[in-house]
Amino acid sequence: MNAVMSPKARPVSPVLQKSTPENPNTEIALTLLALAITLTACIGATFEIAPLLMAELARGQWLSLARDGSFAVIVGALVYGGLVYQLARLSYLKRAKRHRRASRANLEAVFDQPDAPPLAILVPSYKEEPRVVLATLLSAVLQEYPNRRVTLLIDDPPTAHTSHDAALLEEARSLPMRICQMLAEPAAQFSAALDGFEQRRAAGDVDVCEERQRLVGLYRRASLWFGATREQWHCEDHADQLFCSQVLARQALALASRAAELSREAPSDARFDVNQVAREYRRLASLFNVKIDSFERKHFANLSHEPNKAMNLNSYIGIMGSHLRYVESPQGTLLEACPAEEADLSVADAEFLITLDADSIIVPDYGLRLIHEMQKPANTRLAVVQTPYSAVPGAPGVLERVAGATTDIQYIIHQGFTGWGSTFWVGANALLRKEALEAIAEEYDERGFTVRRYIQDRTVIEDTESSIDLIDRGWQLHNYPERLAFSATPPDFGSLLIQRRRWANGGLIILPKLLAFLGRGPGRLRKLPQAFMRIHYLASIALVNTGLLIVLALPLTDNIQSLWLPLTALPYFALYSRDLIQLGYRASDMVRVYALNLVLIPVNLGGVLKSVQQFWTKEKIPFGRTPKVQGRTAAAPLYVVALYLILFQWIISAGLDVTAERWLHAGFAGFNAALLLYGILAFVGLRESFEDLRQNGDELPSVQSTPSAAGG
Repeated sequence: MNAVMSPKARPVSPVLQKSTPENPNTEIALTLLALAITLTACIGATFEIAPLLMAELARGQWLSLARDGSFAVIVGALVYGGLVYQLARLSYLKRAKRHRRASRANLEAVFDQPDAPPLAILVPSYKEEPRVVLATLLSAVLQEYPNRRVTLLIDDPPTAHTSHDAALLEEARSLPMRICQMLAEPAAQFSAALDGFEQRRAAGDVDVCEERQRLVGLYRRASLWFGATREQWHCEDHADQLFCSQVLARQALALASRAAELSREAPSDARFDVNQVAREYRRLASLFNVKIDSFERKHFANLSHEPNKAMNLNSYIGIMGSHLRYVESPQGTLLEACPAEEADLSVADAEFLITLDADSIIVPDYGLRLIHEMQKPANTRLAVVQTPYSAVPGAPGVLERVAGATTDIQYIIHQGFTGWGSTFWVGANALLRKEALEAIAEEYDERGFTVRRYIQDRTVIEDTESSIDLIDRGWQLHNYPERLAFSATPPDFGSLLIQRRRWANGGLIILPKLLAFLGRGPGRLRKLPQAFMRIHYLASIALVNTGLLIVLALPLTDNIQSLWLPLTALPYFALYSRDLIQLGYRASDMVRVYALNLVLIPVNLGGVLKSVQQFWTKEKIPFGRTPKVQGRTAAAPLYVVALYLILFQWIISAGLDVTAERWLHAGFAGFNAALLLYGILAFVGLRESFEDLRQNGDELPSVQSTPSAAGG
């Protein structure tokens, strides 16, 4: 472990966002007030604009009608987004207010079961930095759940073409064994302690007071292991600091607290009986006893070789519960079902799966809490439960911090969606019921082999489309209202471009499937709230970015001068700013978020156009993995050129508006041009953008290193 651990000073723990607001009642009241103002402003604007449009229609002023009607539609789309945010915020606050954490006693009842439902944690990885994958794997391995195993799904080509790729592949393959070596000593110690207790219990020689003292020592020993591992961990960045604070230090503190609690309990406490003693021993033994291995689907010709994260996961899910042997054929090595005694590879089945991107961190009780939620009697049809991931706090760069702010705002929105029955699966981390995946599985032909697909890969937002498949078959999805998962934010514009363009690609393709679901069945009226939320989620990127570009490019506001219009947007910006502050960001970050959204207009529209391209050609768009590299990822020149063209167009538009005395549009265009210029300077960089313009091609390598990605 020398590559990632060294005796460095203890890192400062990053400040984490709170799962619940300090005063939900006040925030609920403010949200209701904002909704009232927004709706009142909408009604006022409608009463002003509608007569104008009707008059233009009656007079046959088709050009004016087209211009003013387009402006009204665009404003309506923007207001729609504001209402979705406010309604989601209201639901989020109400859910946060009602939420009560399950007690540790209830959670730890799983340790009373001799055979807890098996959990498989799958970590798809593609050319990822070893230290990043190691932290992710350890956050999975050190989960507080008794019957778990972790599998690293390595998707690198089996034959590397460069020495750098070869080194990454060998490092990835070595990680499971290195973790096993790291855990071997404490695993043996605590397993021996459990075996010793079981022998004493079988012999009828259990003294509860003596067992309590043994457990105090064992808990202290476990706490020391976590503490020592934290002290030795070499923290290179804020992600390492998060791992140290939220996995290692958090567990060290919890175990030390349990030791102190046991030592304080009265010897005569009747609640601490033999069964409770057994639970404590099993919990300790399970901390370090975990199976970890790796799998490479590209070794086998009859598994999917589609270059995306979904098929990496699907390939492994498809062989779970199977005994397989290797068969050589002209096409390559095949996996073939066989009796257990003849197997070269046996893959255990699991009732639950956690899919975890290789740059994400989950806290130690993530699986314990979410499986407890899954197993509630009312949740038998729950297919996905997750905590929408938060940004890793403490980002050193302004772009990463501001992009992380948008991620943390999305946490609020997704939590609100659950209150409206509109949860979407967010693929960076999620607990899945395998039975539900089986219910939506499909088979298709790839290179002459039958391949089974559980998670859709028709679009590059595979989790979103699979959400529609699940709800269409009567399954439910749920966001657990706590921050238990964190994922990296791209640190530079080049990598952010790839991520956000991917996010923008696919919504329009999935939209018809959603509309078909919403239009079927007798309960169509009951689906209206989720229709309001879900349609916006899929269509908003196309609507908002196209609309904003049109409004800023063309003077559509000549005939529409209404004081109601600014009032429709004011509550949204006020609440957004308030949420940023409560999440630990600065008030001025609202302006930076707005500037970042302007910078991302061509990126988002590029993703939308990719959707149109796929719809037209019927060919899947390649999965663009987000690079995670040392150094800067170059941005595609096409998008850099588009940014400068938009900037110049807005500046010229503002100048022409001033000449024509269109003061409102001139101010709007000038304000946005100024913020776009700031965004280019702050998030893209003047020197960096000119460096990128000298590059050729749409997808570029990193300036300083070869790109690697986890598929996140």
